[in-house]
Amino acid sequence: MAALLFAAAVVPGWTLGDLAERATDQPALDWLITCGWSGLVVSALAPWSSYRARDGLAGAVPLYGWYLAGLLSWRVALLPYRDWEPRRDELWRARWLTGDLIGYWRADQVTSERSLAASRRTR
Repeated sequence: MAALLFAAAVVPGWTLGDLAERATDQPALDWLITCGWSGLVVSALAPWSSYRARDGLAGAVPLYGWYLAGLLSWRVALLPYRDWEPRRDELWRARWLTGDLIGYWRADQVTSERSLAASRRTR
């Protein structure tokens, strides 16, 4: 599953970059498009996997962006079995699971302002 997510995240950028290079004969444009696509993928996957969306800037760095895309694809594929600790700013909505899933975390995404206010009141 993680390999499929990685392929779906990276291959379109490579394809668009190759097409742009063939059309313009400028290899730098290929790198620019490929790295920009990787940065967009990292910033889209980051909030789901305990990274910040601004880490998309690091995702635009050549080669390191592909590493981050692979890491985040792996984490998103394993979301039901999340065993990494939440970031400090996610702790208010994270919970430690018990029962059959003991040892795993769950950090649900907040979908509305009402649920955000309700979760702050329960502290």
